[in-house]
Amino acid sequence: MTKFASAIAVALLLSACGAGSPPAQQGPAQVSVVTVRSQPVTLTTELPGRTVAYETSEVRPQVNGLILARLFEEGDSVRQGQPLYRIDPQPYKASEASAAAALARAKAAIASTSALARRYDELVKINAVARQDYDNAVTQAAQARADVSAQEAALNSARIDLGRTIIRAPISGRIGRSDFTTGALVTASQANALTTIQRLDPIYVDVQQSSADVLKLRQQIMAGHLSREGGAARVRLKLEDGTTYPIEGELKFTDVSVDPATGSQAIRIRFANPNGLLLPGMYVRAELVEGTQARGMLVPQRTVSRDERGHPTVMLVGKDGKVEQRVIQTTRTIGDSWLVTGGLKDGEKIVVEGGMMLRPGMPVKAVAYSPKDDAAPAKPAAAAQAK
Repeated sequence: MTKFASAIAVALLLSACGAGSPPAQQGPAQVSVVTVRSQPVTLTTELPGRTVAYETSEVRPQVNGLILARLFEEGDSVRQGQPLYRIDPQPYKASEASAAAALARAKAAIASTSALARRYDELVKINAVARQDYDNAVTQAAQARADVSAQEAALNSARIDLGRTIIRAPISGRIGRSDFTTGALVTASQANALTTIQRLDPIYVDVQQSSADVLKLRQQIMAGHLSREGGAARVRLKLEDGTTYPIEGELKFTDVSVDPATGSQAIRIRFANPNGLLLPGMYVRAELVEGTQARGMLVPQRTVSRDERGHPTVMLVGKDGKVEQRVIQTTRTIGDSWLVTGGLKDGEKIVVEGGMMLRPGMPVKAVAYSPKDDAAPAKPAAAAQAK
């Protein structure tokens, strides 16, 4: 018992001595930083839009009659000039025959009137006929020749109408549903189209962009802040399912006027569509490559916060190893980064991780940030400061 009591006393004494010892000294908190560098930055704008057929033709009859046959399959590709419908040609064949007979009669009249005019020409010289009779004969010969010209035109018109009983494709493209069937009575230039043909390769994408953004972009290009390869904007396309269309587009047209109701300008972009993947009316998002800023500066979005006035700020590690809060100027996001236009210089170090509880003036130990650090649990700076 005596030995056991002595051991307890010694343990209590040692414990009391340990409680009075000062805590171990802790070093500055460790933070992950990235070094800011100027670099060429490609600026893009993403705008919603709709696909529009390159060419559209509504097929309508140009003569009256009954449809005898439909000569295509709905949804097929057709070529320009291909027969689509056949209208009953019998009335137009009769009109052609009548016009041909009238032309023959007019030509026959020329022979007699011309001969009479020549005979009177000889007789009027010897005063064998009256001058008035000669003038009448000449006039009748001229009228006969005019009648021939008129009948030739009538015959040509009848042949045109006969040819129009075969309705042909005015353009090449994909043909849609037929709204009229065999046996339907159609009329020339009717309001309802028989069917519609659309050319889908290439295809247009129509988008709207704010006129203020267009003006700002032009000013940046004129001032030399942005450069474009080849002088034209390249365009990428994102489809409804989120995938990217494999072929880049070409900016073809920007409207010369601004819509006063929306303050926007219409932009038309042309895309090659060899496989018919794009169809008219699809909702897409066009990513316009505006140009390249030669000395752009990007910082991760996670490093930027807002002060009480709403200004964007970042935490820096100064040359003295202490934390500094800096107000910066930003204009837009690019991916997961902010494009910085002011407030930072090349070589400055931005705190990415470990700065949650830091205050300006605190000493820290800066280490280079690695994306691999996100996978492992980080040791918070607040815990180090608490120790």
